[in-house]
Amino acid sequence: TPEGDPEIILEDLASDGVDAAVMHPNLSLFGLYSDDHELSMAHARVYNDYIAERFTPYLDRIAPTAPIPITDVDDAVAEIERVAAMGSRAALLPATPPIPYYSRELDPVWDALVATGLQPFFHTQTGGVKVDDPASTTLRVVMDQARQVNQPMTEKSASKRMITQAVYSPIVPSQLICELIGGGVAERYPSLHFSLIEFNAHWLASLVGAMDKCWVTGIGQDADWWLGIWDDTRPPTDQPNVAQLFRLNDKWPYPLAPSEYVRRQFHVSFQADPVAVACRHLTGVSSIVWGNDYPHAEGTFRGSKELIATQFAGVPDDETAAMIGGTLGGLLGFSSPVPA
Repeated sequence: TPEGDPEIILEDLASDGVDAAVMHPNLSLFGLYSDDHELSMAHARVYNDYIAERFTPYLDRIAPTAPIPITDVDDAVAEIERVAAMGSRAALLPATPPIPYYSRELDPVWDALVATGLQPFFHTQTGGVKVDDPASTTLRVVMDQARQVNQPMTEKSASKRMITQAVYSPIVPSQLICELIGGGVAERYPSLHFSLIEFNAHWLASLVGAMDKCWVTGIGQDADWWLGIWDDTRPPTDQPNVAQLFRLNDKWPYPLAPSEYVRRQFHVSFQADPVAVACRHLTGVSSIVWGNDYPHAEGTFRGSKELIATQFAGVPDDETAAMIGGTLGGLLGFSSPVPA
């Protein structure tokens, strides 16, 4: 997209059968969420000024996300209020935050999002950048992939490729969801919807099953099973090192199960992911949203029409419509969500 020209973007998207899109920063992701707050915030303000100046006439078709560094909560709140005044509908927060998302210190950020009507998005490979460390997380991943391409395939590298993609890759989005739900953020802020971008979604069914299982005492989990070390110097009624292990499962502090919060408020994007589609009734149809990841090479741009025809074959029209535009279109207020 030469210089990010919105007219060219819209032409490209139309050629791919896409009517409207959510747009995220590209290479700027490397500098937006670093351990240098002033640098990150200055970068974010410049980018947010740019999208306001360049894309405001196109907001009916393109919804840019406004990056918000959260290394300083007061500055984050101020930037949320500023971009909302300029017409933004979505804030982009780091997938790897400087403090855990269950921290009550971040409540002013959620309060500001609710007050302004912005919805939070989280893009893969964001956060954790250390300005003075050239081998910080994101760059290290990219360089490691390049090295693998340029080396012969071995038993080790074949294993490592799958371990990285299938085991390690879901850790960040899974932790993000667990922290937002376990920290009560989803419960306290029911109007917020948390969208995770470019993480794929095949892992989501496993996650919701595992999260719910944490808080259920079922067959094979004997509630009367005691574990620990008995202290003969203490009375039987005062044994802090002995407990009925599975009573922990009864201590879930919120009214909904974790999977119910996912169904109500979480949306994980995918591209070519037939497993995510097949598992949609376990995760909730609205919890998975398709995108073509234009213009990236790992996306489906130029092949989206063919992909949709095959990936959603046999899926009811209303469910297809929700996944390929209806859910995000409704969330961000597009006047005409993408049709099936």
